[in-house]
This record gives sequence, C-alpha cells and structure tokens, in this order.
Amino acid sequence: MNANVKIGQEWDLQVEGMTCASCVAWIEKALTKVEGVLTASVNLATESARALTVPGQVQIEQLVSAVQAAGYDARLKTDNVTARPQPATSNQGRAVVIAMVLAAPLVLPMLLLPFGIQWMLPGWVQLLLATPVQFWLGAGFYRSAWKAIKARSGNMDLLVAIGTSAGYGLSTFQVWQENVLHTGHGDGHFYFEASAVVIALVLLGKWLEGRAKRQTTAAIAALQALRPDTARVRRADGDADIPLNQVRVGDQVVVRPGERVPVDGVIVQGTTHMDESVLTGESLPVSKQVGDRVTGGAINQDGAVVIHTDAVGRDSTLSRIIELVEQAQSAKAPIQRLVDKVSAVFVPVVLLLALATLIGWWTLTGDLQLALLNAIAVLVIACPCALGLATPTAIMAGTGVAARHGILIRDAQALEMAHRVNAVAFDKTGTLTQGKPTLIDVRAVEGDVERLLQQAASLQVSSEHPLARPVLDEAARHHLALQPVDAFKVLPGRGIGGWIAGEWIMLGNRRLMEEEGIDVSKQYGLSKTLESRGYTVSWLARSGSSKSLLGLLAFGDALKDTAADAIEQLHRLGIVTTLISGDNRGSANAVANTLGIDSVYAEVLPAEKVQAVVDLQAQGLVVAMVGDGINDAPALAAADVGIAMGTGTDVAMHAAGITLMRGNPALVADALEISRRTYRKIRQNLFWAFIYNVVGIPLAAFGLLNPMVAGAAMAFSSVSVVANALLLKRWKPGSDQRQSKIM
Repeated sequence: MNANVKIGQEWDLQVEGMTCASCVAWIEKALTKVEGVLTASVNLATESARALTVPGQVQIEQLVSAVQAAGYDARLKTDNVTARPQPATSNQGRAVVIAMVLAAPLVLPMLLLPFGIQWMLPGWVQLLLATPVQFWLGAGFYRSAWKAIKARSGNMDLLVAIGTSAGYGLSTFQVWQENVLHTGHGDGHFYFEASAVVIALVLLGKWLEGRAKRQTTAAIAALQALRPDTARVRRADGDADIPLNQVRVGDQVVVRPGERVPVDGVIVQGTTHMDESVLTGESLPVSKQVGDRVTGGAINQDGAVVIHTDAVGRDSTLSRIIELVEQAQSAKAPIQRLVDKVSAVFVPVVLLLALATLIGWWTLTGDLQLALLNAIAVLVIACPCALGLATPTAIMAGTGVAARHGILIRDAQALEMAHRVNAVAFDKTGTLTQGKPTLIDVRAVEGDVERLLQQAASLQVSSEHPLARPVLDEAARHHLALQPVDAFKVLPGRGIGGWIAGEWIMLGNRRLMEEEGIDVSKQYGLSKTLESRGYTVSWLARSGSSKSLLGLLAFGDALKDTAADAIEQLHRLGIVTTLISGDNRGSANAVANTLGIDSVYAEVLPAEKVQAVVDLQAQGLVVAMVGDGINDAPALAAADVGIAMGTGTDVAMHAAGITLMRGNPALVADALEISRRTYRKIRQNLFWAFIYNVVGIPLAAFGLLNPMVAGAAMAFSSVSVVANALLLKRWKPGSDQRQSKIM
C-alpha cells in the first residue's frame, strides 16, 4: 500500500555538528526518547531531522533540547522552502591549505627516503609545526568529541581526536625525553607527521565532501532561483512594483517579455509563449492566451500578459514542488535501516578493536610505539562518514535530477519501491488520451436531436465530468436555451441525473441504464458499432412511470502522441501493462489494442479500480497506478506506487508517490528508470562504504596500514561515495532523447 498520509504533527529541524552515521543514530535515539515522539528521521547529507509527534503533546523546545543533550546544535526550520544554509567552504578551504602547508615539512623526509636522502627536522621544530594543526585547525574535532563524550555517545570526530592525540602525545613525550631529559633514542624519528597529516586529510575530505553535497542540492537551488523578488501589480492608479510577499490572491500581475512569472494564475489579457522547462521538463515553449493557466517560475517569452493571481507564496505550484523535492531529499529510504543498525554500535566496537590492537601488539612485540601507531590507524580508517552519506546523497542526486526533468518523487519510500515495479496500470482519459473529448455523434430515439442535446446540456451545466464541456459547446453552437435542473445528482461511476420540466432525466453509461431498467435495444447495435471504433457512449433516458430511452451521445478522445511510446518503453523494461477504465469495454479494448496494452479492466467504478489493483497485486506483481482524476485517487493510494499526472487534480497528486509535471505518459518509464538507477547507486555506495571498513580495519589492526594512509583512505571513501552519487546528474530521460530524434 502507498501510505502517504501521516497522522501526527511534523517538526523539521536543522542540525549542526553531525559528522558520520553514528551521529545520525544518536540523534534519532535522543529524539525518540522524548515523550510524544512517534518517529524520528535524521539525514546526514541534508543536515536535517524530522520528528513525527502526537499533536499538541510536544513543543519544539523539547526536541531542540534533546538534540543539544546528544551533543549537537539544532533549530527549527521555520519554512520548508527556504534555502538550506551552506557550510562556510571558504573557511574550510583556508584551514585545509594552512594544514597542508604546516604538515608538508613533516612528511617531506618520508618522501625523500626512497631517493637515499636522510633528512629530518629537529624535534622541537616538528612540535612547533604540528601543534597549531593539532589544537587550532583540529579544534573542531575536540569540541565535537567532547560533546559526544558528555552525551555518552560516539562519532567520527571522537575517533579522530583520540587517534591524533595519541600520536601527538607520544611524539611530544619523545621530544621531552630527548631535549629535556636527554634520555631519548636519539634517532630523531617522531610521529608528528602522522597526526598532522591525518587532520589535514580529514579536513580536506570534509571540504571536498561539502562541495559535493552542495551539488546534490542543485535542483533545490535552481527551483528557488525561479522566484522573483518583486511583482508588477496593476492598480487603479497604474502599475507598481511591489515585493512578492505583498501580492495577494485576486491581484492582477503584469508580466513583460523576458520576465519570470511571479505567481500562479489565469491570463486575462494578452497572448504569449511560456518557457516552463525548469518546472515541467518540457523543452518547447508553450502557447498561452486568455483563459490559460500559468505557473510561477515560467519565463514569458514574447508578449506582455496580465495574470489574475490564484496562488502566491507557499500555496503556489513552485513552492509545493520545492517542498516535495525537499521532503524526498530529507526522507530516509527503508534500506537505510541496515546502516542505522550498524552505526548504533559502530564507534564503541571500533574503540574496543583499537584497544585490542594496542594491547595485542604491545604484548607480542613489547614495542609501545608500534602498538600505538597501529591502534591509531584502526581509529582513523574506521571513521563511518561514507556509511552515513551512502544513501542520502544518492537519493538527493536522483530526486534532484528527476525534478529537473519534470518528475517529482514525493519520498524515499516511493523511490525505493518504484525500482521493483513490474506492472503498470493506466487510467485512460487524460492519461493515455488527450482528456479533451469531442462530441462525435448525437442520436435521438424520436428524431429530435436538438431536444436531446438541450436536455443533455442542461444536466451537464452542473457537472465537472470531462464529457460535459463538448456537450455544452455543441449546445451553444446550436444556440439552444438550457432548461433549469432541480435536485441535480451525481451518480459516481455511472452518470448524472436531475429533474427537468417535471421529469427525472438521466445521462450515463450502460450500467446506469441496466440499474434503472431502461431498455436500450433500439440503439444497441449502433452503440456497439461506435464502441468498437473506440468511442465512449453515454445514454440519455427518462425514469419514473414513463421510463424510456431518449437517445445516445458518442464521444471521441484522441490518444496522446506519446502513448504508444510509453507502452513500448515499459515493455522493453519487462513491465506488464494494464488499462483500468470506467469507460465501456469496446472503447477500452480499442485503446488497448491500438497501444498494445496487455490486459483491460473496463466499466469499473472508482472502488472497483482499487479492486483491480489489488487483483494485480494478488498475482505477485508490484503495481504502479497512473492516473489524473479524483476518481483515480483511491487506486493511486492502493497501488505500491501511485503516479499522478501533474495536469490532473490536486487530489490525485496528493495520493501519489510520484507526480509527472507534464501530461506525458512516456515519463512513466523514465520515472521507473531513474528510480532503478538511484537504487543501484545506493547499493553501490553501501557496498563501498562497508568494504572500506571490512578491508581497512583488519589491515590497520595487523600493522599493514600506517595512520597517514588510513587518513587518506578514510577521506577518499567519503568523497568517492558522494562522487558516485553525483554521476546520476548525467541522467537524461529516454522520452526526451527519443523526441529529439523524431524532431
């Protein structure tokens, strides 16, 4: 089941001071201990936390205090769509350069040895170079380690602080022995380079990691940049530029060529073309005229327009898109549970392994210095940064690149489930078809076509069904005066009815006629012929004591140009396709046969669409349901993954785990493909994150890895995991590539 509805109050926190997967585990543990917290999820890559609480039982101060008690800083994210604070990379970069400059003379003698050059700085000079690296540039490690100790937890910084302090302390003791007590070994070999280089490399890794993580949030930054700061509002005394946050629903906003649309609304004056590519992924400009809806963030290309404002701020489409992407990037994938279990015990286990290494080497060799260096190497190589970054960076990169191409993935659960989908069920109208049906034929039993059309249009005035518009347009074309309708009633999945001139008139499908006992035999043959051609037939009938069939109306809805390509691509992915429609069987079969869809459920009510999805799941299939209407919402929620067309209703989009911002069914295959690629990256990252530790810790424990190499490997592990995730940014939707070839 696609459970998108959460019962409870959600709190979003910005957390500072996290360094590894163990930090994530400790903060989650601290939050869940607060009475009233139902669940807590912490994301290392986005430096955020989300707590689901019993409404009214938990205050933000309690959550912040719990995080602070765990040794970290936290604050409430007051607006989900504001930009995330970025780390001060300039300061980090400066610290890396200074650390490298100070550490270089310490490591230079080791680099000269292979060339037969024996040279070493005096011990007191090495101490002077290493001290600022250890206690000034490395001060952050000590602060974070102290917070972890006070909170009775462990993190990466604790391992680095203990390891480098041991190396620095041993070397300082040797300098004291040699220069003060004059009892040293006299060979001038110290281990300042190990502690200084480890700190320099860890700082370098953090800097590179920060730069890479910012690239994973590029999608959010690009969307946030679409919002102009001001809007030109038309007033009675002229046009005025005002801050966007002062624009209100109902205002008329003027947008000139080359400007971004600041609000959602409807054009009331002017014609133009809009570039909506960043919002929908649609590469071609879209023609807009009076009566057309426009979305904030689009670029007005070639004509001045006046827009009646429908939504601004957090209620706008752009804000909802940003919020959806942020939710997806902050969410935790189910596969992350394995990492959480490991991280919860990781640091204590590493400390025990380091202690065992120290005792073991000291016992076997009697060489305390060698034992200490090997223990330091264990502490340094084991830093679990890569474990904490493996899953969230892949999710951020995958959901970000998908959003840029018009595919909005609501959460990590939908992303992870989508890679397993092997069956896709489509609604027909508005999903595979244009959703703009036309009236093809009108047949009256008694021959009075205008009377039939007048009654049908009178009923459709109060209807929001897609078939209402063509009936009303045809009645207007014939200049027919519509009649008043009393007690109008919608009959879900069957049709509509109402009292017209003292008679109960119904307009609906064959099921409605059967339920009401209406004999349709007079036009049954014609209806079968029309349905075999793919047309949808609606029957108009009179109920009551003089129940009788009045006639039929036939509607046609052209298939979308990309519908056949969508089905073909799904079949290439090995996915079974199904059509689930409330339309008659003839029309549904005609569409299925044309597109090559594998199976058909026709003439189904909204509740029966849910049963159709359940039937497919009972066959062992992982089902994605694709729809765009209110009547599709239950089936979207029942499916393993709900995929809503962004051109449809808000209800459908809220029920779905994935939203396609364009009404292009070929994006369904693209959505499943990016989910598969993202999940593949998650598995690759977790493999490498684990393998670094599985291989590195034993090598360090057996003396085959010195602390400097361990520090380099640890830094490389984090950077490589993030870099691997960033490869997802090169993904391009197959539907766009195929369309460009056609053009």
